[in-house]
Amino acid sequence: MRIALTIAGSDSGGGAGIQADLKTFQRFGVFGTSAITAVTAQNTRGVRQWEPVSPDLVRAQIDAVADDLAPAAVKTGMIGNRAVAITVAAAIRDHSLRNYVLDPVMVATSGDKLLEDDAIEVIRNQLVPLASLVTPNLHEAEILVGERLEDEDAIAHAAARIVDDMGAAAVLIKGGHFP
Repeated sequence: MRIALTIAGSDSGGGAGIQADLKTFQRFGVFGTSAITAVTAQNTRGVRQWEPVSPDLVRAQIDAVADDLAPAAVKTGMIGNRAVAITVAAAIRDHSLRNYVLDPVMVATSGDKLLEDDAIEVIRNQLVPLASLVTPNLHEAEILVGERLEDEDAIAHAAARIVDDMGAAAVLIKGGHFP
């Protein structure tokens, strides 16, 4: 049986986060496991509120899955804050989790902020280097590299920086429109 672990926020509306990841895993015949990093109150119109899960509980969830089920792949989504980001990076390293896909969720589709500013550095310096694939959208890529991406050349340069300077194995910058 193929097993994957998603480490992300819980979306009460069911359209994103852990709920969407588990639905996707099931659709492709993958047994989905999870570690919840934050609980959100959201629907199709926006995020009303969110709170992070304690780093200790996030770590306990990852340990419980990794110690028993040996996931063949790991995906992170909403991390929420610096303490949780540090905890997730340590757990991925400590368990030698492989095939890690980092979706650096920072802002909801509605525009609501889902990541505290002080976590960005941890994502850049600790999570990106562990990733087999980083999948930022255009806005998240701008935040990761710290510059505006206004054309295809700028996007290609940003992708190269995420791989060459930050240490990701690969990057796929998705979505967004040029001004």
